[in-house]
Amino acid sequence: MPNIKQAKKRARQAEGSRQLNKHHRSKMRTSIKKVQAAIEENNKDAANAAFKDACPVIDSMVNKGILHKNNAARKKQRLNGHIKAL
Repeated sequence: MPNIKQAKKRARQAEGSRQLNKHHRSKMRTSIKKVQAAIEENNKDAANAAFKDACPVIDSMVNKGILHKNNAARKKQRLNGHIKAL
């Protein structure tokens, strides 16, 4: 446990950031799972719609610094490849 006032504040800020990052990451994973569920059902229209909703969520993770840009590009590329294979 921190003893210095500044360290206590940084601990509070770190916890807030962790909770926010956790929320955003969960939102991204949920949107990806929606695309994957539509792909498993072989529903190309639903998969495309879910993919269009998921792309901005994934891109916003990059802008927030939660996800690396190459990681986001890889996620989108793989999802798009699965959709095209339908």
